[in-house]
Amino acid sequence: MDTWKRNLWICWLGSFATSAALSQVAPILPLYIHELGMVNIGDIAIWSGFAYGATTFIMAIVSPVWGKLADKYGRKPMLLRASFGMTIILIFTAFVTSVPQLVAMRMLLGTISGFNSGAITLIATQTPREKAGWALGTLSTGSVSGTLLGPMLGGYLVEIIGIRYSFVIMAGLLFIAFLLSLFFIHEDF
Repeated sequence: MDTWKRNLWICWLGSFATSAALSQVAPILPLYIHELGMVNIGDIAIWSGFAYGATTFIMAIVSPVWGKLADKYGRKPMLLRASFGMTIILIFTAFVTSVPQLVAMRMLLGTISGFNSGAITLIATQTPREKAGWALGTLSTGSVSGTLLGPMLGGYLVEIIGIRYSFVIMAGLLFIAFLLSLFFIHEDF
């Protein structure tokens, strides 16, 4: 198999795992905030929105920095950084004891994330020009599929293993993305 095709399928799996893990948070975040001791529905709604949105807000600020580092050091190191960093942060998220700690972990997650954008740039730069559109379209199905299945998986896991262990499962999915990237992605940088 050509290197660019192998990279595409590994990035597809990594994007699927990353999106599935990160989108699991949507249905369980209010439940987790309640479990952390907040009981007022209005406060839970406000803090859920803040905790969920903080990740994306921070990501929007920090992403250009990661992009510049990807241009300097390569895309594969950015995939490894993002997937391993998010693994660690999600494990810590499983053990927070207060809502402010949860928000801090979500903000830290936004700081270190970027697997999907790293995968897009890797595939865009490593794929032959005549196959780039097809490859990028195929890659996006991994992210979209993970985003679609993640909330369903998250809601199901909470029923089976509880909220805290759901974050450990999310971390496991990101660790799989890390291992796949580490061992199977080859970048000509």
